[in-house]
Amino acid sequence: RISYLQGMLSNDVKKPTSGDGIYAAILDIQGKILADARLFCLDDAFLLELWEPLKDKIIAHLNRYLVADDVEIADLTGQYTMLSLQGPKSDLLLKEIFPDADLPTADLSHCALQLDVAEIEVVNSWRTGEKGYDLFVPSAALVHAVAAIREQGKRLALRWVGAEAQEILRVEAGIPRYGVDMDENNLLLETGLERAVSFQKGCYLGQEVVERIRSRGHVNKKLSGLTLQGATAARRGSPVRVDGKEIGKVTSSVLSPAQKRPIALAYLQRDYWKPGTPVTVESAGSAIPATVALLPFYSGGGTLESRQELG
Repeated sequence: RISYLQGMLSNDVKKPTSGDGIYAAILDIQGKILADARLFCLDDAFLLELWEPLKDKIIAHLNRYLVADDVEIADLTGQYTMLSLQGPKSDLLLKEIFPDADLPTADLSHCALQLDVAEIEVVNSWRTGEKGYDLFVPSAALVHAVAAIREQGKRLALRWVGAEAQEILRVEAGIPRYGVDMDENNLLLETGLERAVSFQKGCYLGQEVVERIRSRGHVNKKLSGLTLQGATAARRGSPVRVDGKEIGKVTSSVLSPAQKRPIALAYLQRDYWKPGTPVTVESAGSAIPATVALLPFYSGGGTLESRQELG
């Protein structure tokens, strides 16, 4: 199983132990991104989590490269539901629900915790600029798990949030989303997701392209941050220009409470990556002044400006 996964994922799967997790990409032979995924090592199996709409395509892709490997791929989508607890009090809430448990502390580390008769896999998972955890809950125990979270969350002023709030937090954290900021037309290193790559491991599908880009020293475009003037987020696909020349396109944009202004993720040509570079975003018939910014906009309790001031 390990050798098979090592050949299919961009990150290093070598010598994992139960409780470990990695972030990786699944590439085609041209180095384009078919999916980004998280791989968790269990006692007797590996759990691969990815964007649900890609499920059938990726299962078919993985099966295509099964030859003599002693590997069986099973779809567990209907058996589990994922709940995500994000924010500075997420660990406090979990300690209320699992008072005797040692919570996972390393990025993507995980452990199985018992909630009455249900076994829940708890993953250390930062989906925003703050700490957080994902809970893989057996679907049959979902109602009970949600009730426990609601009950214990009252004291900590827990808030349930929807897709809009989640999207704002994602963009503030500079996290690209498959199907929005990247897809099968993007090279992995264009996305800034170097943490999904091991440059020391051996061959894997798409590795030659990744290594060629690394040895050449750069990609021609990459995902960058923009801060916009005004009070309106830019539309997805809005062109980014300098002196009338199109040098990129917006992929995500939100009105950021942390920045107190609109921000965006955009692919920019290599000559315009320097933070502070002035650009113009054309959106909804308006030319919006904007500035190239470092990513992430928000991380670990501080905005970009406060982190720069602290040095």
